[in-house]
Amino acid sequence: MPKVLGAVVINEERCKGCDLCVVACPVTVLALKAKEVNDRGYHFAFAENPDACIGCAQCAAVCPDGCITVYRAIER
Repeated sequence: MPKVLGAVVINEERCKGCDLCVVACPVTVLALKAKEVNDRGYHFAFAENPDACIGCAQCAAVCPDGCITVYRAIER
């Protein structure tokens, strides 16, 4: 069975920290930076556990600002 690998790229400057992507992720890859803010003053999302990403793109689908890109690769 091939393994699906995913990678999440977040535009941290556009992120407003709404937490929707964190809740939507089924494998808890994302989190909000608790002590850092972006130029707009928001706690932004980041990949806390990037190796767990399965490339499902649920985070990108719920992002209201379109600042998440998900890459997916199949390892054979």
